[in-house]
Amino acid sequence: QLQFVESGGGLVQPGGSLRLSCAASGFTLDHYVIGWFRQAPGKEREGVSCISNRDGSTYYADSVKGRFTISKYSAEKTVYLQMDSLTPADTAVYYCAGLWGPFAATQSMCSAVGAFRYWGQGTEVTVSS
Repeated sequence: QLQFVESGGGLVQPGGSLRLSCAASGFTLDHYVIGWFRQAPGKEREGVSCISNRDGSTYYADSVKGRFTISKYSAEKTVYLQMDSLTPADTAVYYCAGLWGPFAATQSMCSAVGAFRYWGQGTEVTVSS
């Protein structure tokens, strides 16, 4: 069974950067679309970014476009989320998740929280001065 472990969260000042890691085990990442989601206190879980295993396409929510970058290293079974120019609005628990593919990274696919079957435990990101 595909399993994920996220790491890299923490406390950062506004304008700072963090790199989140999502380490997979159980199956090769080549069979899965991998997404990053986040859930802020009192809010629903939302799709942040995802990367396709079919064509390498990527998706970013409008709120993070130009600031976040997703990358995948299949040999390492790791997916990263580089987060730059962080703001307090980015404060949330961040999760990575897997969806058996192959699918392109479209908004509808990458926002479908319920479609992703495999989830990590999350890593907390706090942006505050």
